[in-house]
Amino acid sequence: MVFFNLLILAMGFAVLVKGADIFVDGSAGLARFFKVPSLVIGLTIVACGTSMPELAVSTSAAIAGADEIALSNVVGSNIFNLLGILGLCALIYKLPVETVVLKRDYSVTVFSSIGVMLVLAVPAFLKGGFFHLQMEELAAVVARWMGIVLLAVYVIYVIFLIIDARKNSVNNDEKAPPLWKSIAFIAAGLGLVILGGQLVVTSSQKIARFFGMTETLIGLTIVAIGTSLPELVTSLAASRKGNSALAIGNVIGSNIFNLLFILGTSAVIRPVGVNAASMYDLAVLVVVSIMGWIFSVTKKQIGRFEGFLMLLLYAAETVFAIVR
Repeated sequence: MVFFNLLILAMGFAVLVKGADIFVDGSAGLARFFKVPSLVIGLTIVACGTSMPELAVSTSAAIAGADEIALSNVVGSNIFNLLGILGLCALIYKLPVETVVLKRDYSVTVFSSIGVMLVLAVPAFLKGGFFHLQMEELAAVVARWMGIVLLAVYVIYVIFLIIDARKNSVNNDEKAPPLWKSIAFIAAGLGLVILGGQLVVTSSQKIARFFGMTETLIGLTIVAIGTSLPELVTSLAASRKGNSALAIGNVIGSNIFNLLFILGTSAVIRPVGVNAASMYDLAVLVVVSIMGWIFSVTKKQIGRFEGFLMLLLYAAETVFAIVR
């Protein structure tokens, strides 16, 4: 059974890689057709598309009452996006970061992470703190009203992006492919990416359970990384093709979509319980978000050294999650 799942895992990776190539080509063509920056396409269409696995997993978990999976999937995916994906892309290809990303999009990521953590942490501290709790014990709850607020903030952010894109259209002499072709590439690529992601996640979960991993650990590592594979392969493909704006926009946009839209939707469906382990993971997310912003703002790029350090930190976070 384990060998069969390993075969499915390999097939899933192959489908992911091919789908990502097609998806990036379609997204770049769409940006040229509408004369908008690739960054905007990355922050919206690409980010939402590659985050569909996270949306499916977290909302399904919320409906089923599996709070640990619903939240740890979002938080774990965001940590992996920032440290794993940006780190790997920067290690292979230096990633220039546009000023607008730092001022607008990265700020939304950082302040959203801080806001969610504070809203959950303050009531826990008022009740006596959560440091004395066991990792699996309930520390806070993402209530429905919080979910509505998160969704509202995401809608406002997207509206602002659309208005900004219309004001800052770009002139590109490169001939754009027909609209139908770009849409077909996006649909086909996204379909392959999601299919590959599902194959990887399903087989990885079965392999992890075979070795006795807990639900929280599976959500934070296997499921989070598995559902983030679309972002990983898409960003790597974009970087390889010299489209760093699309690569960074995909990661930052996915993090915003995960935290605001997916967590918001999950909480509206059913309030999400937050255990002590997830509170620590939220704190880690805030720290690495700020750290990534500092790396980007110092040299207006994420270089190979920063990429190596980010990957090292992700390995340390994973080890901590396993042994805690």
